[in-house]
Amino acid sequence: MGAKKRAGNIVTEIVMIVVGLIFLAPFYFLFVNSVKPFGEILKNAASWPSQFHWENYSKAWELARFSEAFRNSVIITVISVILITLFSAMAAYRMVRADTKFNRLLLLLFVAAMVVPFQTIMIPVLKVVNTLGVNNSILGLLLTNLGLSLPLAVFLFHGFVKSVPLEIEEAATVDGCNPFTVFFRIVLPLLKPMMMTIIVLNALAIWNDYLLPSLILQKPELRTIPLATYSFFGQYTKQWDMALPALAIGILPIVAFYLLLQRYIVEGIAAGSVKG
Repeated sequence: MGAKKRAGNIVTEIVMIVVGLIFLAPFYFLFVNSVKPFGEILKNAASWPSQFHWENYSKAWELARFSEAFRNSVIITVISVILITLFSAMAAYRMVRADTKFNRLLLLLFVAAMVVPFQTIMIPVLKVVNTLGVNNSILGLLLTNLGLSLPLAVFLFHGFVKSVPLEIEEAATVDGCNPFTVFFRIVLPLLKPMMMTIIVLNALAIWNDYLLPSLILQKPELRTIPLATYSFFGQYTKQWDMALPALAIGILPIVAFYLLLQRYIVEGIAAGSVKG
């Protein structure tokens, strides 16, 4: 049985390695061809570059005005993630600690909102944005991101807050802490595993989002990385030595962010499943 088990493990590892290589193949073609001249790409797209032309990246950065797009993406992603994480944590904490009929109904509404596809409410959302006068502005996109992302975050936090012992909060209250101090000093640090999970998931979704920014942000100077990449790729679709570096620039920051913080997703989900 021991030998069969080891053989099975080896086969499983080989299969997973092959699957991993298949998924990594597009990234190989992207990055290898992004540092080739145009003629070499046409000659053999799968070959290793004879010489690395890193100037392709600097040219694509300047032509696509990625400095503005990168700044806009960072501002939108960071502020949206902070607001989503903070507001959802506070809402979930209040709904758990004040277990009233209204709060239970409110949680059901949050859960129901999770199953509604954005495409079905896209036009009403745009009408609300126009009515508020925040269309074609970063503020409008921030508010929309907050509204669309809160349901899942509240749902995840709601299950995790239940694992926080009430006795800790009662002891802090006896020591003179007010409700805000109890939440920010005692409860919020205990929510770190789930908080990091929500930060990573929302950062990935907001950074890579194309549809919502394309509907709200019309000015060229407000473009995010996906919008700038799409616009640039449309202009240079036949110049692969420019288009491919632009694509690589668009995905590199968020890939690096995910690789640095991916362990928090597993930790948060595992902790929530055990404690919830």
